[in-house]
Amino acid sequence: MQKLRKGDDVIIIAGKDKGKRGTVLHVERNDYLIVQGINMVKKHQKPNPTNGTSGGIISKEMPIHVSNVAIYNFNSKKSDRVGFKFNLDNNKVRIFKSSGDLIES
Repeated sequence: MQKLRKGDDVIIIAGKDKGKRGTVLHVERNDYLIVQGINMVKKHQKPNPTNGTSGGIISKEMPIHVSNVAIYNFNSKKSDRVGFKFNLDNNKVRIFKSSGDLIES
């Protein structure tokens, strides 16, 4: 079970976008995440008439390492760590380490 998943709200704790918040759009190779609006780069794109894409300079999100992000806890308004425990139905669930509250996802 992964600590961070698609749809989680995260805060950046290191790098050029430190302090910004975003939503995880995609998890790549278990070590990298694509976060909405974070780690934006300019990319030169060639036109492709078969796909209907025009050429030019586009902005896109690039992957960021999972060690540079932390899950955002809306109750405490701070970053938090993720832990695991088993609920009453004997299913493994994610919790916030600081409060023990369940992470909804």
